[in-house]
Amino acid sequence: MMPIGPLMIEHRLIERMIEVLAAQAAGIEKEKKSDPLFIHTAVDFIRTYADRCHHGKEEDILFRELKKKNLSDEHARIMSELEEEHREGRRVVGRLAEANERYARGDTTVLSDILAALRWVTGFYPKHIEKEDKHFFIPIMDYFSKEEKDDMLQEGYEFDRQLIHTKYRGLVESLEKAGDR
Repeated sequence: MMPIGPLMIEHRLIERMIEVLAAQAAGIEKEKKSDPLFIHTAVDFIRTYADRCHHGKEEDILFRELKKKNLSDEHARIMSELEEEHREGRRVVGRLAEANERYARGDTTVLSDILAALRWVTGFYPKHIEKEDKHFFIPIMDYFSKEEKDDMLQEGYEFDRQLIHTKYRGLVESLEKAGDR
């Protein structure tokens, strides 16, 4: 398997979640109310799975290795766009999380912010995934030898193995710090 294989498999799960989010956004628009627990769960999925796990492997492994290569202007441009799209996604999801926290505390004026963020996310990911799957991942594999591809694939597996430990170690550390206040 090439190192892009797991990334493309992850795309399929992200697409499924995007469909769930689109349905939730339609429900929020219709009912004029949100479900803070659902939004919290969705934010966790996006931050942990789509961003830290998936984008993490793209940025920390694939893009890192690509930056060592003499990329065509087109591939360099696309990689730069993808990195900026990841950053923008983090900003929007941060706004979604903040609006959700305010909504959960009773501030219903942020409902439009929640809806706007959900619409952005559900519009963003399908285009972002298509760009990676159809215009970037396959052609950039030509820059790598079989050994380099195998090494990146193994590094991706190790990244995944460590992810849950990293996440929950950070959670415990933040709770410990909060207890020291």
